[in-house]
Amino acid sequence: MPAHSHPGGPSAAARPARSRPATAVSRWPAGPASGHPEAGILAELGRLRPVCAAAGLGLGIALASDPQAAPAGPAEEAAAAAMPPHRRREFLAGRLAARRALRAVGLDCGEIPRAGRLPLFPPGRAASISHSAGVAVAVARAPDRDTHAPLGCDLELRPLPAGTARLVLREDEEELLSDAWPVTSLFSAKEAAWKALHRSHEVVAGSLRDLRAEPYGDGLRIATRSAPELAVHVRVAPVGPGVFSCVLD
Repeated sequence: MPAHSHPGGPSAAARPARSRPATAVSRWPAGPASGHPEAGILAELGRLRPVCAAAGLGLGIALASDPQAAPAGPAEEAAAAAMPPHRRREFLAGRLAARRALRAVGLDCGEIPRAGRLPLFPPGRAASISHSAGVAVAVARAPDRDTHAPLGCDLELRPLPAGTARLVLREDEEELLSDAWPVTSLFSAKEAAWKALHRSHEVVAGSLRDLRAEPYGDGLRIATRSAPELAVHVRVAPVGPGVFSCVLD
């Protein structure tokens, strides 16, 4: 959803070099960016709200430059104060996006402190946060849905070169890699799945290669290799030069 998408995610320590943009197959309603790049990205993300809503999810979006991206309480202020400026802006934008996602499903939320490197939400509230290139997104589940259902998203606006596939895929997944499923899409989908499986089942994968992806309808089914019955359905949408991935069920 960097400045890795999941604080403490399996590949946060080493991000590969970036390369030319890649596309992704999706039936999500997304269109080409126009005008200012950030405005186009916000518009494309905004078009995904109905799809998220149909799955019982609220979608929140914020820019790192948003003046409302400010600490919502002393815990957020203390956490942000210890960060370099770039990371601080992303952190606060992510918290703002999470509050907006929760508001979209009718839930208010004050400050969101940290437990280690993970966001700590008050009881009855949860969101998955991601940020990339100055844009933050979050998804939150409606209160009438299973609060322990998988929840995960990922935003990648700096596409990965094809050569990094070995960091994402194992041999039995290499046939997935194509113009339809470039490495950025597969990486992002696995990131979203990792967060969802970690939250709902406390699954800890050493790397994204410990998850296995396979086509499923117009998205991907991603399961843990150690327990294949633990799986989620991920949809991927092109956004600007990159992609947004979200676990729908």
